[in-house]
Amino acid sequence: MRHTVIIPSYNTLPHLKNAISSLYRYAPDVDIIVIDDASTDGTAEYIKSLKVFKAIVSKERRGHTYWYDEGMRLAETDIVSILHSDMIIGPGYFENMLKHLEKGKVVCATRIEPPIHPAGKEKIVRNFGDEAHNFMWDAFEKFIIQEKADSIGLTTRGIFAPWMLYKEDHLSIGGHDQRFAPFGYEDSDIFNRWILAGYEMIQSRDALVYHMTCRGHKWNKGVGIENPDYRDIMTRCEREYQRKWGDWIQNDNYQYPIINPKFDRGIIIKNCNENLLTQLEPWADTLYIDCEYENYIEKESERTVVDLRDKIKPYDNEKQNAILVEVDGNNFTQQDYIYIRQLSPILKQNNPSPGEFNLNNLKLNIIRYEEEVFS
Repeated sequence: MRHTVIIPSYNTLPHLKNAISSLYRYAPDVDIIVIDDASTDGTAEYIKSLKVFKAIVSKERRGHTYWYDEGMRLAETDIVSILHSDMIIGPGYFENMLKHLEKGKVVCATRIEPPIHPAGKEKIVRNFGDEAHNFMWDAFEKFIIQEKADSIGLTTRGIFAPWMLYKEDHLSIGGHDQRFAPFGYEDSDIFNRWILAGYEMIQSRDALVYHMTCRGHKWNKGVGIENPDYRDIMTRCEREYQRKWGDWIQNDNYQYPIINPKFDRGIIIKNCNENLLTQLEPWADTLYIDCEYENYIEKESERTVVDLRDKIKPYDNEKQNAILVEVDGNNFTQQDYIYIRQLSPILKQNNPSPGEFNLNNLKLNIIRYEEEVFS
């Protein structure tokens, strides 16, 4: 079945060459859309030389959060998939994803990774090389053939890149949220939204791909050599995720997302300071504070899509949230912060009646216990 695979690349040329070689080797009929995301390592010249469906050279770095969706818009097939530029597919990869795919389903492959990150039930840890130049093609192919035979037709419920779905299904929910561009937690956000839209998540255990891990944005100069912009981008996107979902990422043992309800939450901070404001602002729908906040708004507004002038209000402003959390900056502890981060699952578990409660040094006022609808 004809389909399209989308591969953005930012300064990962040696890995990208392996990814393309694996596609030529094991999936010669797939439509390939490959994107140079303003690289400086010769990627543009390389992809211009390729015989692929589309080769795009961008003068501006947009990130894979943008290019996955743009690639889907350009695809001429009903079925689309994504591949990281540091991934190498094995024989039977696409066939073993396609056999599970239907409208309303998202199918992901099973990653094989070198022993860099912790093991998990959603992947296989096996070392076939940790850099592009030392990838062991023959040993990888031999392993894949045996692993496919042992896992034929097996699935689990999980979701992780790389994945495949119908183009119409993805674009119908608006694609990726561009607040997470160029990268950073866009995958967790879209996984949640697929689930909330009613899609079924399937992991094919015999569709196997080798993943060097983190080369697209964190370690594209080698394992442990962190790109200078990585930490700042990830911190910004982490705060955006907290603002949007009112919670932090949780998954089960197979990486299936656990989505907690969102509540209209106001945080009232007495004896506030800018450090406390910085710490707590992403966890509130509205903040009521007794310190100066113009400097924070001016600095942070460029890093969020949220209107902070509408969100942050003076301490004595009328409170209109469904749930209020009172904080005293003079006795605020790390445990208090942990409770604020975990407030959504705590409320979900206890299903409290309206009333006032204490949680360590926090004072909770449940005015209306009602879940918000995610947008």
